[in-house]
Amino acid sequence: MRTYIIVRLQVDGVHNFPAAMQLFPEVGFLADIHRHIFHIEAKVEVFHDNRDKEFIMLKRDIQEYLEKKYYRSVGRTHYFGAMSCEMIARELLEYFDCERVSVFEDGENGAEIRKANI
Repeated sequence: MRTYIIVRLQVDGVHNFPAAMQLFPEVGFLADIHRHIFHIEAKVEVFHDNRDKEFIMLKRDIQEYLEKKYYRSVGRTHYFGAMSCEMIARELLEYFDCERVSVFEDGENGAEIRKANI
């Protein structure tokens, strides 16, 4: 049996997909900087039922990490540049040693990255 904690958070941010027009002309507008509410869910394994990691603290750690790395006070939002949902999820998975991270744009479409099964 395995036990996990799961945290969910949202951050306001902007990004773009520079190659959108060339790869997918129908959604070429994605090449322009555009805003989303990024919905993030992270799953981390714990090793006993009295929680060796506290989920409130993990959520705060993820928020703080994103703010320090991507938040700009000028626009009062997170600037992810050309990062996709997959790229954001992979970065969080690796940095926080998660089992799985999902990132959705506006709670609608997104991506999930999981650790490889061994």
